[in-house]
Amino acid sequence: MGRRSTVEERPQTALYADYAPEAGDQAPADARRDRSAPGWRGAGGRWLTWVFRVVVWLVLLIVGYRGVTAIVLNERPPSPAPSPTASTGPSFPTALASAYALQFGQVYLNASPATAAQRASDLAAFLPPGSDQQLGWNGTGTLRLQSEQVAGIGVSNSQHAVVTLLARVNGQLMELGVPVYYAGGALAVSGEPAWLPAPQRAAIPSPAAASTDASTQAQLMSQLPAFFQAYASGNQDTLSRFLAPGTSVTGLGNAVSFGSLASVAVPVGGSPRNVVATVVWNVPGQAASGAAAQPAPPPAGLEMSYALTIVNRSGTWFISSIGPSLQAAGSA
Repeated sequence: MGRRSTVEERPQTALYADYAPEAGDQAPADARRDRSAPGWRGAGGRWLTWVFRVVVWLVLLIVGYRGVTAIVLNERPPSPAPSPTASTGPSFPTALASAYALQFGQVYLNASPATAAQRASDLAAFLPPGSDQQLGWNGTGTLRLQSEQVAGIGVSNSQHAVVTLLARVNGQLMELGVPVYYAGGALAVSGEPAWLPAPQRAAIPSPAAASTDASTQAQLMSQLPAFFQAYASGNQDTLSRFLAPGTSVTGLGNAVSFGSLASVAVPVGGSPRNVVATVVWNVPGQAASGAAAQPAPPPAGLEMSYALTIVNRSGTWFISSIGPSLQAAGSA
């Protein structure tokens, strides 16, 4: 009997290492498989695929169900909560109430027995029906308003406020609190006003003593009179000779005329430098009316202080700004 060629034999796994087939026998089917081929890995991957498919279908069904029910039931998504906004306070017409209180003050702060009936008629336009015709005045003595303006307004709500007037009555400075009611575009004085104290006079601290630049002070005392003469007249050609490049100053247009330069306070420093100049203006009086010619009254002298910023250009001082001075009167 001839032997089988070993060329055709394939490597066998250890499972069949002890199996030796007899002549004419055939190896089991598993033994005849290609031992080098990879084995079957089982159904684990296919099982995960089916689980994933089931989850996807469930999600789609839920989304579809919610969409259908929203259409059928006419459901709408909830609106986002409005963001909080800052309160703008009561919508009280402060400007209108201020002007209204000013008009009321013109009537209320003027009183005379000779014009009592007219005062009562004028007050009625500001008061609710049935109010005291004279609003607390007993009908004797006189009140004379010299000036008034709004000092402030305190708003309580959309209908109530108190307008404070700063007024001069019979030569005395005072404040008057006027209660004002607002509704539907209409206004009324809702009660008797209150007389309040005038603002107190503040104690201004004395400025610290500063060293004086005597040389610059002497130079400005001779230079500034011509500048203030041009400033009084408003002559731009003359003014420009004293101004730093790029500076523009509008004069007083002959409302006053230059009287004298009282003083110049010049602290020690470099350039630019802030100085205070005190000027005496001549304020012309009003000519008397009448057919007969009357001589013009002498002008009134009025001393005023100005804050000047000066810069030095090649040894000459030029003015770059002019305005009111914060310095206490007479402290120069």
